[in-house]
Amino acid sequence: MVETAAILGVAAAALGLVLTPGPNMMYLVSRTVSQGRRAGLISLSGVAAGFAVYLAAAAVGITAVFAVVPGLYLAMKLAGAVYLLWLAWQAVKPGGASVFTPADLPADPARRLFTMGLVTNLLNPKIAIMYMALIPQFVAPDGGAVWLQSLELGAVQITVALTVNGLIVLGAGGISSFLTGRPLWLRTQRWVMGSMLGAIAVTLATDRARPVPA
Repeated sequence: MVETAAILGVAAAALGLVLTPGPNMMYLVSRTVSQGRRAGLISLSGVAAGFAVYLAAAAVGITAVFAVVPGLYLAMKLAGAVYLLWLAWQAVKPGGASVFTPADLPADPARRLFTMGLVTNLLNPKIAIMYMALIPQFVAPDGGAVWLQSLELGAVQITVALTVNGLIVLGAGGISSFLTGRPLWLRTQRWVMGSMLGAIAVTLATDRARPVPA
């Protein structure tokens, strides 16, 4: 059985990651501002399907591969850290763009919106890091079936991520308009985002924990 401390730990980690803009948030904001809330919510359903894929992979014990081959686990963590540092630099560099300065995307049908949301999430290194490096640290080998604990903790992450991303979709237009008309706030948001991404990257790169085998 999953302990309350583990649930709270995963919820906190999930909240920290979802609040640091990455590919999912950038796509959802741009799609919502360009095509409306309905398009943003359909895209979010694709993101949810991507979470389900990661959850299924965690449940069947893919983290065991990283436990057996620690070099592969380390390479994945370092690659994720480098990617997060790159995102941080994109946010704070001179002329950098905020996630709430959306790209102008063409209108797409529902099927493509769903597919793009799915693909964006599957290729999102932050989510891979969450399932392959962070969630396993909260699994207790003596707490029962590892696969069941992985499912429960993954469900916590998905609940947090979809709730926050859903709120972002519903408020994307208003937030974007508010920040666009206030350059100082926009710059502040970029620096806060960059600092958080950098902190997560350093923490990930220096963490010596290893995945728990399934």
